[in-house]
Formats: sequence, C-alpha cells, structure tokens
Amino acid sequence: MEIETRPVHLLGVTSNPTGAWTTQQARNLLMDLGERAGALRFLIRDRDGKFSRLFDEVFAAAGVRVIKTPARSPRANAFAERFVGTLRRECLDHLLIHGERHVRKILTEYERHFNHHRPHQGRSLRPPLHDPSEVIDLVTPIHRRRTVAGLISEYRRAA
Repeated sequence: MEIETRPVHLLGVTSNPTGAWTTQQARNLLMDLGERAGALRFLIRDRDGKFSRLFDEVFAAAGVRVIKTPARSPRANAFAERFVGTLRRECLDHLLIHGERHVRKILTEYERHFNHHRPHQGRSLRPPLHDPSEVIDLVTPIHRRRTVAGLISEYRRAA
C-alpha cells in the first residue's frame, strides 16, 4: 500500500510463500510501477522470515529504504493492518474460497474496487486513484454494478 494516496498492489497469491517467492514479488512490483518506483522512498515491513536479505536488496537497489517494524507491534504498520482487516470484513469473511485461482480473482476484483471506487475518509472520501479532472454530469441516471462475487455494489453515473 502506498501511504500517501493509499492504492494497494496485489503482488501474488500462494499457499506456501518462501523467501525466493517474496523476492520475486518485490521485483514484480518494481517492474509494474515502472517510472513511479523512483518516487518510493520507504518500504515498511514486518520481521517475518519470508522477507529475506535478498528481498531488502531488491528495494535497496531501487533506492528505497527498507524499515522493519519493531517486534510484536502490529500498530507500527497501521495502514497495512487496517487494509487487511477491511479486506477480511468486507470481502473474505463472506465468501467460501474454492482454491488459489478463485482467491486470486476475488482479490483482483477487490483491489480494483478499493483503488478506483471505495471512498477513504483520510482522502476526503475520494478513492486512491481518483482523477480530479474527471467531470461528473449530475443529471445522468445512476447505475449500479455488482462486484467482488456480488458482495459489493458500486454506483456510478451513466456516461
């Protein structure tokens, strides 16, 4: 999660994460961010053993300072903890997951919803990837779209 504007990035899904897997996910994230990766200054992570020295080196090579949270202090990474709680309450607690492919599909839909539609109080009720130049016609009808396996309804003005 990028703290300033709060978009989340789904890096991957696996039932058995290893140090090599997390290192590859770090490389994938930096590649996906492209030019925006240069704007990253810090990566805050917990002390899980899955985050190996190589994981840290991937970010260090990109000029990103890796900060480890203090041991046994979940509030030190409050933004990530809050997102995980929100994801569970709004999505995962209401579904029966049928496998890795299914959870990947659900998480991808939720990531899109979270980044493009879900309002955030800390951002004046704007979603993380809100485009302020987008003009909204207030006289067009409102349409509902069901997403995340029908759990969430999104409302938009028709184009």
